[in-house]
Amino acid sequence: MENRVAVVGIVLFHRGECARRVNEILSDYGHIIVGRMGIPYKERGVSVIALIVDGTTDEIGALTGKLGNIKDVKVRSAITI
Repeated sequence: MENRVAVVGIVLFHRGECARRVNEILSDYGHIIVGRMGIPYKERGVSVIALIVDGTTDEIGALTGKLGNIKDVKVRSAITI
């Protein structure tokens, strides 16, 4: 299966409750993560993580699916053709 480049946006509501699990999953998928930027957006009470990933659609889907199953975490991705 061919690798794709994707941008993954992650928003954490109630960071203290879900950050540990998010970081565990990101560590598990570290082999496809090219870059990561995290910003605590205190004025809105959320934390935002932006990822650039390079992996198969199955890997990217598994990563975003696991993250999206965490309570108070929203995930969106844009995958190249």
